[in-house]
Amino acid sequence: MRHDSRLSRMLHVLIHMDRHKGATTSEHIAAMLNTNPVVVRRTMAGLREKGYVHSEKGHGGGWTLGRPLSEMTLLDIYQAVGGPPVFAVGPASDNPECLVEQAVNAALSDAFEEAEKLLLKRFGTVTLADIALDFDLRLAQHPKWAERLGADCNS
Repeated sequence: MRHDSRLSRMLHVLIHMDRHKGATTSEHIAAMLNTNPVVVRRTMAGLREKGYVHSEKGHGGGWTLGRPLSEMTLLDIYQAVGGPPVFAVGPASDNPECLVEQAVNAALSDAFEEAEKLLLKRFGTVTLADIALDFDLRLAQHPKWAERLGADCNS
């Protein structure tokens, strides 16, 4: 089963955008994520609707942050990308009339619901500035990475 990586990818993009001077084009972001610019625009639209990013068309246009990283949490971005399922496992629906399946699904559903509430609560306490600071500390310990990353991570 494939995981939904929109949250991780958008967090990655937003931190790069914070380090980048000026607007970042959909094409640049697409190259960074190894995807299509149309996919980038579609995903970024949810962030734009919530005010986390702005977009400008035309020459010199692209995406810019709509607010500082310190004002965005993991929960904010999670919700802006559509609140995808947080777990890849879930209840079965092969035989909904089966009492064993019903009992198993009830137990799993309760556990998943409790875990999801806890996870989303934690998401609300972590800002993108926290993640960016962790990145800065890691980068300082690896000067070769700073050279390799160049302007994307240091400007």
